[in-house]
Amino acid sequence: MDTSAFLNYLTTQPNYSGQIAHIEHIPPRDANCGELDKPLASSLQNCLNEQGMFPLYSHQTEAVNNAQQGNNVIVVTASASGKTLCYNIAVLEAILTEKCSYALYLFPTKALAQDQLRSLRELFCPGLFKPEEFATFDGDTPQAERPEIRKRARIILTNPDMLHIGILPNHQAWSRLLKHLRYVVVDETHTYRGVFGSHVACILRRLRRLCNLYGSNPQFIFCSATIANPGEHAERLAGLPFVVVDNDGSPHGRKDFVFWNPPIIDEARSIRRSANSEATSLFTELVSRNIRSLTFARSRRLTELIYTYSRQRLAEANPALANQIKAYRAGYLPQERRQIEQELFAGELLGVVATTALELGIDIGDLEATVLTGYPGSIASTWQQAGRSGRGRDESLSFLIGLDNPLDQYFMRHPDSFFHKSVENTLVNPANPYILRAHLLCAAWELPLRSADEKFFGSTFIQERAGIEAQGILRKRIRKWYLSPTVAYPAQSINIRSTSGESFTLMDASTGCLLETVEASVAFFQIHPGAIYLHQGESYLVTELDLASRTAYAMPTTASYYTQAKEITDLHIVRVIRDKSCRKAKVYLGEVEITTTVVGFKKKAQFTEEVISEESLDLPPQHFSTLALWFDLPPETMARLVKEQLDIAGGLHAAEHAAIAMLPLFALCDRNDIGGVSTPFHPDTGKAQIFIYDGYPGGIGITEKGFDIIEELWQATLNSISECPCQEGCPSCIQSPKCGNNNKPLDKKAAQVLLEGLLVDDPW
Repeated sequence: MDTSAFLNYLTTQPNYSGQIAHIEHIPPRDANCGELDKPLASSLQNCLNEQGMFPLYSHQTEAVNNAQQGNNVIVVTASASGKTLCYNIAVLEAILTEKCSYALYLFPTKALAQDQLRSLRELFCPGLFKPEEFATFDGDTPQAERPEIRKRARIILTNPDMLHIGILPNHQAWSRLLKHLRYVVVDETHTYRGVFGSHVACILRRLRRLCNLYGSNPQFIFCSATIANPGEHAERLAGLPFVVVDNDGSPHGRKDFVFWNPPIIDEARSIRRSANSEATSLFTELVSRNIRSLTFARSRRLTELIYTYSRQRLAEANPALANQIKAYRAGYLPQERRQIEQELFAGELLGVVATTALELGIDIGDLEATVLTGYPGSIASTWQQAGRSGRGRDESLSFLIGLDNPLDQYFMRHPDSFFHKSVENTLVNPANPYILRAHLLCAAWELPLRSADEKFFGSTFIQERAGIEAQGILRKRIRKWYLSPTVAYPAQSINIRSTSGESFTLMDASTGCLLETVEASVAFFQIHPGAIYLHQGESYLVTELDLASRTAYAMPTTASYYTQAKEITDLHIVRVIRDKSCRKAKVYLGEVEITTTVVGFKKKAQFTEEVISEESLDLPPQHFSTLALWFDLPPETMARLVKEQLDIAGGLHAAEHAAIAMLPLFALCDRNDIGGVSTPFHPDTGKAQIFIYDGYPGGIGITEKGFDIIEELWQATLNSISECPCQEGCPSCIQSPKCGNNNKPLDKKAAQVLLEGLLVDDPW
């Protein structure tokens, strides 16, 4: 495509109001090839030559060379750089030359495993292998086929969920694989972060423990998008040392990356036009000009909204085009998602609106443009999504639409901070007590625990095992710990994509059919009475929430609004773990008890996002323990706030909102992964305080990272507030859509003074 011509066309349209904040011209890059230290088996070499896969890029040869030297490897390169060959060559070479070698491939989704199976069979069957030597094994695999897969497959492609619930608890049936396991491949490693990543880290430790039982010691090959701490992340996931391969030798075509900022429509309040409306306009313009495009939205609800808006707009101009776009997200039936993937790959669709479910490496053909509706929450994810277009040497185009929040607007004003900043740290915490204890129960079910298992589960193993034993769930007999007979198949009750494992069901009250399941931790936010819930493009009004049965009931509706929940939070300090002095302030990291109550919701117009009304809710509070950071305020700064007659509570509240919004700049997390509390007087300290806490029980490392870089966080927060052109505060700097206090009180000037006081040795 001619990206310059399309951008020039956009600037001539009636609804263009200077939205282009920045265009980054990313030049094309030639390939950099490398050499293997050892020749491959001739049959594999010939097959790769026939497929046009030689010469190999430099990162591919470096990865294979390290694997063949016996090292664990993590490959960290851009989208469409050929990472799959890094592990496929090493694995297939071993399987061809070592007749008793097996491999296990882990992907975060079933779709990725199916896509890789198709690729393996197309490339290497029937020339080198029989089709049945490669097989997926997941929840969709028919029971009748499973024994044959265990018997014949040399490479098992699965996901962490199935490894956790289906393979490890039934390890006797998988003894052949575990005894001869040569390689474990973990693709899309950057996605294993937070709660999910912490669960996966424990699952990999359980896998290593069982491999040790059967006499194998597999090597690990990880592949990841670019992150700041690949070696550390890999070592935390697997509990082993890794070699990092990050010298990307792949070529790419020219890309224009456009930062697109919705125009201000209310000067007084600095309110911008809806990003969803802007995404709809860009997406429909691209599709109307036959440019194959993918638009990303940050939630299931927004995916459905943009898809609905786009279909309506295209149907008005050209009904045929309205049938050439689809929505794609988790929650759809597997066959629906596979159909959309195939239609997109075959060129039958011109566009798809998707959640991050299509961010990962499913082969969906050559796309020319991507539209990102809001900053995805990390630089790494932004490049992953943008990299879905231009997966060859042709020109491509990407748009990042700025939302009306501090971090998005910070990048709109400072594009260099995005394009020249290193990517974020990826955080996991396999020692999270809630998560580790759950997996110790699973491990005890698989094989009685021993003191020597500390080498797999880490330094907190003995402490957490003792805690479980004190509950009567573990019983010691002759230096081994056995699971109590009252506990059966513990893996089945653990949802590895959440900390609680609990969920609510959402029923269609008009038909009695199940619509979806909703994780318990977000149920009060998404399916409270009065909530609008979107399912496959259709709106449902939640009419009832039965807490006893954990069931919500909803009716189809034609409502032209959506809903947004409000919450209030209380925090109690349990204990201080670490503290330090920064300038004139004391900063703390500790364990806290959080009480969150969803107190109401707003009804907001779909296109304009105007607040139509607000409703109250009466829902029970939710409690959990987690980690938090908090800091004191210098006395001189507090005195200045009083002297200048600024609102202390409003300044604390504003600084809290802005700091929470900026923390994802440093830690790979979402704004919704963290929460905050601010108060002029906290009963546990007797002082004015700002708290930032991990939004998950036990903590996942976000606030620990914030504690380590607190001064950088203060500076970024001050910059965000000071550079926003509004007078009294707006969604782009100090207002939060989640605030249960209706963003009151807020004082922008007081927040600036407070942050300046934290950052200078002498605020006077």
